Amino acid sequence: MNQRLHHTKGIVIRVVKYGETSLIVTIYTELFGVQSYLVNGVRTSSKKGPGKANLFQPAAILDLVAYHSDLKNLQRLREFRWSVVYQHIFFDVVKNAVALFMVELLQKCLKQPEPNEDLFNFIEDAFMHLDASTGRVVANYPLFFALHLAGFLGFRIQNDQTERTPVLDLREGLFVPEEPLHHESLDQPYSGITTQLLRVRIPEELEELALNQDTRRTLLQAYQAFYIFHVPDFGIMKTLPVLQTMLA
Repeated sequence: MNQRLHHTKGIVIRVVKYGETSLIVTIYTELFGVQSYLVNGVRTSSKKGPGKANLFQPAAILDLVAYHSDLKNLQRLREFRWSVVYQHIFFDVVKNAVALFMVELLQKCLKQPEPNEDLFNFIEDAFMHLDASTGRVVANYPLFFALHLAGFLGFRIQNDQTERTPVLDLREGLFVPEEPLHHESLDQPYSGITTQLLRVRIPEELEELALNQDTRRTLLQAYQAFYIFHVPDFGIMKTLPVLQTMLA
């Protein structure tokens, strides 16, 4: 058995119950990219206390000691513990809705077991910033995350809007002079807001974007379409309708 132990951080993106007491957990790891782990016995309680299934919640950031074999699709964990203890994401209804939207986006985009340190750091940082954010930053966060995640995945919208190119072609990810024939596009004011979001470098800057609920809904639908054009088998996001009702 060619298995070695490795210490890595990981972000939980999917959890499925297995048998009476176990879980199969999909985790985006720093060392190995997306991996699935069989975690035995964590859904049981004992005299020592409750089981440890609560550690494996979508968006949780964990420290892992994991067995790894390139020949296996299902790996095993030797040790696991919180790497980051959230103060709000698991308890605040709005922040949890934003986090689950982010998790679903990652589920749909991260399919291959390929490590990407910059992408991992971006995702980890994004969840930590969400946990610490308030008000308008939280409401604008899904827009920011969707746009900037695309850059790490290789299809970032080129932020080169000008007076001559006011329309965002969602299929091409480019600003163009007029609405394309396929009509999958954003015109002003939505294309201009997208430009502002692309210029955001730290989440705190989202406080400066005063958007209403209808504008956020329109942009979220447009960005979903953008992902559908660029990610094979992307489909429709289940978390989007819930999120759209919550973001005031």
